[in-house]
Amino acid sequence: MDLAQYPLHALAEQVGTPFYFYDAAILDRKFAELAAITSGPGLHCRYAVKANPARPVLETARRHGLWIDAVSGNEVLRAKAAGFPMGHEPPVVMYTADVFRDNALRVVLEEGILPNVGSPGMIRELAEAGYRGPIAMRINPGFGHGHVQACDTGGPSSKHGIWYEDHLAAKRMADEAGFPVVTLHAHVGTGPQIREFDENMKKLIALFAHLLPHYPEVTAVNLGGGIPHPYRPGAPAYPLEEYGALLADGVRQLTAAAERPIGIEIEPGRYPVAGMALLVARVTDVKATRTNEKGPGHQFIMCDAGFNDLVRPAMYGSYHHISIVGKGAGREPEPFVVAGPLCESGDVFTRDDRELLQPRPLPRPEPGDLLVLHDAGAYGAAMSSNYVSLGRVPQVLWENGSARLIARRETFDDLVRRECDEPIAL
Repeated sequence: MDLAQYPLHALAEQVGTPFYFYDAAILDRKFAELAAITSGPGLHCRYAVKANPARPVLETARRHGLWIDAVSGNEVLRAKAAGFPMGHEPPVVMYTADVFRDNALRVVLEEGILPNVGSPGMIRELAEAGYRGPIAMRINPGFGHGHVQACDTGGPSSKHGIWYEDHLAAKRMADEAGFPVVTLHAHVGTGPQIREFDENMKKLIALFAHLLPHYPEVTAVNLGGGIPHPYRPGAPAYPLEEYGALLADGVRQLTAAAERPIGIEIEPGRYPVAGMALLVARVTDVKATRTNEKGPGHQFIMCDAGFNDLVRPAMYGSYHHISIVGKGAGREPEPFVVAGPLCESGDVFTRDDRELLQPRPLPRPEPGDLLVLHDAGAYGAAMSSNYVSLGRVPQVLWENGSARLIARRETFDDLVRRECDEPIAL
């Protein structure tokens, strides 16, 4: 994103820092790309709401004809509020989980959406709750992982899905409950190398071709999400057109294996939203430590955004490109560690995937300059928290040269509103 095109300083004065900044044009373009590669026969694209559930994001997905993958009851209700139809004919909204929590089971029953079960016990829970209808079944294919090991989505150490060698036992449970299995699902993640994603998709298609003869009522398979996004400057963009060709070929393979029409679904979350957003913070200070017997010293840029606002670097060691906007922007780069206001030493945005400090070459800013973390649209605001009683930050949408506030900064009253002192009758 070319920061010069945005009035970031003026917005910072209006809404305060930190804040999330979303570019609607980038968002629209990314959803259009996904719609284009899944426009062929037998293809559908779902948006994984968990990446960013903001109302304008959901409305953009709907406008481009995407369907929805939800992982909580409230995500289903968010989709409904954004205009997505409920029911399972067709299954525009699918609920995917390994555990029913909070209102999820009730929402599945009331809205009639397709439940995608990742644990056999969910079949029993659906039956006991009086559910009557089709289900999807998530398979753990025995392989796959995310862009870092902490995002393990397939294999022996992954909690997700029904182990592929146990799928027939789960199918028997579904048969006994009277639930036709209409969709098979798996998600194996991106992988650390960009083209590993392609190989994982081909392996998944081959696995589903092997499983389909056991599932005469299946009409679609879902290959999950995980489309790579280039977080680092100069990193190659993933060739989405080639993925589209792979999917079209997959439809042909699966249809031949099943001897009936089989569709393919995908459910990217990160791809359409990661690059549309910035987290804009303000530099508060620049300071240094010195080398001693414990290790080398570092220069620190202190800013007012922390891992409560963007947790990915602290949780995964994830990389986000960083820019300085203001008086110091034109200076020669120096190695800096960028740190936030929280009381944990892990509140650092420049770490590697081993959780070690990794100073970044940045111009020396002045206090008051803006510090911008790029590619923050996926799992940024969505995973933010109220840690140390800080309010979650505003979200600003930039569209056609104007800005509007789509989520305000949380106040103290917001934080304490649900606190209570009520007796519980036993």
